[in-house]
Parts: sequence; C-alpha cells; structure tokens
Amino acid sequence: MKAQDRIVKDWLSKIRSRQLGLPRFQRYEAWKSSIISDFWTSLMRGLPVGVSLILEVSGEPPFKYRFIAGAPTTGEQVRELLLDGQQRLTALWRALTDDYEDRTYLVGIETEDGSEFDILTFDRSKHGNNLSVVGEARYSRKGQRFPLWVDDPAECLKRGKLPLRILNPDNGVDYQDWCERAAQGDTKVQLKLVTTVNELRNRVENFNIPYLYLPAETEKSVVIDVFIKLNTSYAKLTVFDILVAQVEEEVDASLHDLLNTLKADVPEMSEYTDLDRYALSVAALLQDKLPNEQGYLSLNLAQMAKDWPRIINGSKELVELLEGDRIYDSSRLPTEPMIAAIAALLADTPTDPDERGNRRILLRKYMWHGFFTARYDRSVATRILPDFRELKKVIDGASSESSVPIFNEAELPLPTLDDIKESGWPKTRDRLARAILLASFSGGAIDFADASPISRKNILTREYHHLFPVALLKEKGLSEKEIYRALNCVLITWKTNRKISRKEPIAYLLEHAQASSLGEAEIRRRLASHSVDDALMRAGDYDQFMNQRAETIHAIMIELCGRNSGQSAKKSKNSAKS
Repeated sequence: MKAQDRIVKDWLSKIRSRQLGLPRFQRYEAWKSSIISDFWTSLMRGLPVGVSLILEVSGEPPFKYRFIAGAPTTGEQVRELLLDGQQRLTALWRALTDDYEDRTYLVGIETEDGSEFDILTFDRSKHGNNLSVVGEARYSRKGQRFPLWVDDPAECLKRGKLPLRILNPDNGVDYQDWCERAAQGDTKVQLKLVTTVNELRNRVENFNIPYLYLPAETEKSVVIDVFIKLNTSYAKLTVFDILVAQVEEEVDASLHDLLNTLKADVPEMSEYTDLDRYALSVAALLQDKLPNEQGYLSLNLAQMAKDWPRIINGSKELVELLEGDRIYDSSRLPTEPMIAAIAALLADTPTDPDERGNRRILLRKYMWHGFFTARYDRSVATRILPDFRELKKVIDGASSESSVPIFNEAELPLPTLDDIKESGWPKTRDRLARAILLASFSGGAIDFADASPISRKNILTREYHHLFPVALLKEKGLSEKEIYRALNCVLITWKTNRKISRKEPIAYLLEHAQASSLGEAEIRRRLASHSVDDALMRAGDYDQFMNQRAETIHAIMIELCGRNSGQSAKKSKNSAKS
C-alpha cells in the first residue's frame, strides 16, 4: 500500500455526496470533545493528523455499511469504504457543519497568559503556530441555544474567536454575512476580517489528510485483518471492536445489532454493567471459556450468534433475580463480574416450576456468597469459571453443592460480627459495605418521610444517610473511620436527609413522628424496614447500636447465604470475643 494525498475539501465532497461509507463493523464515535479540539488544533497549525485507510468499492460493497454521522440522507453510490479514520473525519465534518448538539468548536489564538486575542491582528507568520481550537459547551432551554454569544458574530469577535463552521469550504456565502455582522458597520474591520477568514478557510480547505488504498479485489479476510491491526492513536481497538469485525466476516452478522437486541429486550441490564463486556462474558461461559479477553478472543463466533437468544433469556432471568433482592444498579452492586455467570446458568430456563425454583434458590445463594466472601476480590475470571462449572454440575444433578468452591466455608468464611461492624461506607467501592447495605434492604427500606419502599424508580433519588449524624459523633470524639461505617448508613430521600441535620436520633425520630402524625409505631416500622432497632437509637448509645445492628445484619446474611445459622453465628460470636 502507498499513501495518497487528499485535501479536506475533497474529503468533505466524498462525505457530502455519500460516496464514502463506513463498514458496519466500524465502531461508533469514540472521541471526546478534548480529543476533537486537539485534532482541530493540530490541523489549524498544519501538523499531521494521521493517515486514513480506504477500501475501493467496485459494484456492490463487500460489507454492509452506514455513513458518517451528520452526513446528508441522500447522495450517490458508495465508491469507498473507510476502514480507518472514522473518528478524525467525523470530527472534521461535524465541527465544520456545527452538527454537535452539545458543542460548538471555535478557533482563536492561544496566548501565553490565557488572555483573549484580537483576531483582527492575526498574522500567519507570527501567530500560525498558536492557533487553537476549543469546544464551547452548548445547551438548549425554551427553544434557545446557550450560551448566546457563540451564535453572535460581534460577541465572538470580542472574544477573539471564529466558529469553525465559517471556515467550511462548502460554505461560500454565510461566512461573508458573518463577517459583516461581526464588523457592525465598520468597513475597515469587515475587510480585515474577511481577509483573515479567507486565509484560515484556505488553510482548512487545502489541508492534506493522506490515505492508504486497498483495491476492490482485496479479499474480505485480508480487509478485516488490516482493519484490526491498523489501530488509531487516540482510540485503540478494544477486544469488542475486534470481535465486531470478526463476527461481520465469519458470521455475516452485526455484533452491534445483537447488542442492540439485548438493550431493547432487557433495558435494565445497562444499569448494572457495561453491556459489551457482560455479553461477551456470558457468551464465553456458555462455551466453557474464561470470561476475560483470553476467553473472548477464543470464542466460536458462529456459536455465540446462535446462543444470543439464550443470552437474552438469561439476562431477563438475572434481572428478575436481582430485583427480587432489591438490587437495582451498579452503584450498589458489590461484585459485578459474577452476574455474567448467573445469567449463563439461567440461559436455559426449566419449564418445570420446581426445577426453576430450585435453580433460582441455588443461584441466589451463590450470588450472596459472592457479595459477602472474598472469593472474587482478585483473579476474578479464573475463579468464576470453576464455580460456574461446578454449579452447572449441581444443576444437572451430577454433583452436590459442597463441590462448588465458593461454598467452601473453611476456605471462604462469611464475615464475623467484627468484620461487619468495621466495614466502611457503602458509597465507596467497598464490597462488604455494599453487601451490608443491600442486606439491610430485606425489609423494604421504607423512606422515613414518604413511606415509599426502595425501588428501581426511586433508588437514584435517595442519599446515603448517617443514622447517627456526623456532627454529633464528631462532638463525641469519634474518628471519620468510626463514623463512616456501613452499619451507620441507610438510603433515604434527600429531603428527609436535610431535615435530620445533626440531631440525636431519638430527637429527629420523635419530631418526625409528631410532625407527621404517624405515631411512634409507624416510625419503628419504617426503621425496622432498614434492619434498625429503634430502641437502641433511643438510648443514644452508638456502640450498643452498632453491636445490635451487626447481629441483625449477620442474621440476614446467614439467611441469604443459606448457611447453617447456628454454627455460623457461634463462630462469629467467638471471633468477636477473641
């Protein structure tokens, strides 16, 4: 392959006429606004911005395709497929046509002190290497796009900025109108401005973005291989991107389309995890492979496509299982990777109600063991696969639960009372703290004020609340570590949280009971729904409260994990005493 030249004006023509298509296996837009600004700054300064890769098309394109985002909806026949360079050409087209809803890109001069530069004094020989492009954030309200100054030529000029859209080679009239409005009747300013804009327009129009060219007769397998190996500098191909391309070649299907069916059929899954990685993990486990990059790259792609209805079915069952235990999002999920194993084990739902129930009981037990033990704190993929295999044997009736590594109580003991008491704040990524918070939802986690139980609908509006207020405990000399404990936390609405302030628990509870005419019995019920004993809070004894709530959460944990409650409780109490 030999690099060939193509200036921006000609690239824009290819995009506008829809002669340039994107093969379906191409990833979608991946550049952030900062990278787009960097790309445009390099272009305006005349610096290289990379080489694109094109496949010639003769007749019917060898791959299904789409077009650059924001391109016209009608045009000519596709004559080229863009294999590499989508991100830069998309940034080129959309910035010049002001097609981004959340950004408008403007060019100015980068000064040493950060002050605004008078664009009318621009001199290519002096300032050409200081041209800089920024993306101004935009938002809409009541039919207007803010900030207003971005669309006001005179205000832009005051700030030493020119919108990139007036540098678009396709725009031959609008830029002159923009200059006239910016000059506000001053003909000298208008003339200087037109001269400056024309110079910058010429710089954009004739900027060269070279490309490599694959002839139309290139075999599809070679095209895919070249695409995978020729990564871009800003957004390297992920394993998912690679598999998208390979699925396109081997199965003549779109992994993007498959993923979209998962999103459409089980929309809740997006709230728990990154669907790209999750779906590949489920597919890998269904093929008895490690749920990591090693396993993904060894997938039988035809089998994965065939298994997709099973992946969707397992995901539906998984969501139902999670919702049954009031687990609604990734922010509260103690251990994320194991949910792929649960979905894979639920992929084939038994028709017999008893079999289905027994499977769900087993996997619920597995889920809570994953939350409360250290099984998946490291080497996650290599530990999930053995558990998955043994759980599958148990489901098939070929083995007993004792064979599943995660159920080995000697090697993976459940947390002691001391472990539970010392666990940190659940808003962090502390696995045990999150598990404790979820366990406290078992009674419904009714809000103190509006009486609504915790749900998918309201969980995002709730806040992490200290039952014993921070200020109160600090006055008593407790450290941050002692204050920010999982056992001192409940999720309630922000309005309730603000009213409580620094008051003693008994004070704010009684005040709320009196103000709402609910009565103390109702307040006790709402506290109990969070696994909180109000009698201990009345006493105002933080240590006593922590001890009692630890025992309550411990008992819930034992039940959720299906362990022998008597033996486990005895071990935990002995550990606490020691």
